[in-house]
Amino acid sequence: MSKMLEEIREQPAALQRTLEAERAPVEQLRARLEGKRPRLIMLAARGTSDNAAQFGRYLLEITTGIPVTLAAPSIFTLYKAPFQFDGVMVIAISQSGESTDTNLVLERAREQGALTIGITNEESSTLARLAETTFLVRARKEQSIAATKTYTGQLLMLYLIAYALGAQIKLDDLARLPELSSRALDLEPEIAARADRYRFMERAVVVGRGLNYANAFEFALKMMETCYIVAERFSAADLLHGPIAMIEPSFPSFLFTPAGVTWPGMKETLEKLVHLEAETLIITDQNNQDALALSKRTVCLPMKLEELYTPIPYIIPAQIFAARIASEKGLNPDRPRTISKVTRTM
Repeated sequence: MSKMLEEIREQPAALQRTLEAERAPVEQLRARLEGKRPRLIMLAARGTSDNAAQFGRYLLEITTGIPVTLAAPSIFTLYKAPFQFDGVMVIAISQSGESTDTNLVLERAREQGALTIGITNEESSTLARLAETTFLVRARKEQSIAATKTYTGQLLMLYLIAYALGAQIKLDDLARLPELSSRALDLEPEIAARADRYRFMERAVVVGRGLNYANAFEFALKMMETCYIVAERFSAADLLHGPIAMIEPSFPSFLFTPAGVTWPGMKETLEKLVHLEAETLIITDQNNQDALALSKRTVCLPMKLEELYTPIPYIIPAQIFAARIASEKGLNPDRPRTISKVTRTM
């Protein structure tokens, strides 16, 4: 049994701990921000945390109306360009809290008076020391190099920060996420049975849109780092603007297809992939019967979900897929070649 799979299974408990421990600090931030919302939010992260930041961009812009940008750390580390941080909130996200370039963005922002927030799993990390306000992903030590429980914990903290910024997000809805994650874990036997089909897969595309666009990046990253599969990730719109030309019969294609505003575009993409006889597999829930009717291969979460709350339960089957495919390939997902748990770049 890999540590990666063990940690995937720990996610409901980790999410519950995070909700319980961080609710009071989030309420304090909400009171502080009342009437003093930032004009811009900058998210700084790398790797899996950068995928969480991509989710944060969609979530915060959709629910608060505040423009959000993803930091390009080299602007600070290499080009040393000045940046006007007046009225900007900077949120740095790192599971270890030791990403050198992410921390430098945070440090420069705080020096210039920006409100700085850190999201990390390590209370004693450099990031936790640098940030004015730090929120902890209560995932406990993550031993597998492939991040799983820290990713979903970061998504949860971004929901809570959106709430603090005045978003119409109900804490009671967030309180359901541990249970929904547990029910997503119930799909593990089904996914394990499917994994053998993909044992020899060397390339794939992963497609998502809106709030699940980040999950397309994260699923692809997990397949790249644990299974050594060349996995390209796209929004449905971007795939149709050219890259779909590479799709041929039996080309593995994975899609996140919740019901909601993103479904019409995802439906068009799925229909084209089916027409091209691609090997399509969708991750969806019982709220999207249309998607279930279109695809022969489905992973369907056993509940009806509002699109806003799909990203955490949707990524869990994808994480299991990556871990199981790695096992089918005879690989150790906990120790991918040439990479380490903490990566420091400038």
